[in-house]
Amino acid sequence: MSTLDATRAELALIVLYLNKAEARDKICRAIQYGSKFLSDGQPGTAQNVDKSTSLARKVFRLFKFVNDLHGLISPVPQGTPVPLVLLGSKNALLSTFLFLDQIVWLGRSGIYKNKERVEL
Repeated sequence: MSTLDATRAELALIVLYLNKAEARDKICRAIQYGSKFLSDGQPGTAQNVDKSTSLARKVFRLFKFVNDLHGLISPVPQGTPVPLVLLGSKNALLSTFLFLDQIVWLGRSGIYKNKERVEL
């Protein structure tokens, strides 16, 4: 295998990885937390990157609550122990959080104008 073929194969893997919204969210998270660390709470470019990346990450979570909702309403196999069934309530909490987080993002981005509901 030539060097060019190896490079093409590696680039193909990177492209497959970057085509997933979850992967892009993880990259944005690394940028956000790295800039938060660099800024050390002081105003400047790093803090601006932290704030804008935080808002950008919300886009990757749009409608992610549907996945957890689907897991919540999926039937439990017969004979599943009760503690494992109760762990499914995590899906309900996570789904609720992600749904409400989208309302907050809509308010902060200016799409949703009702400030009372966004604050609530």
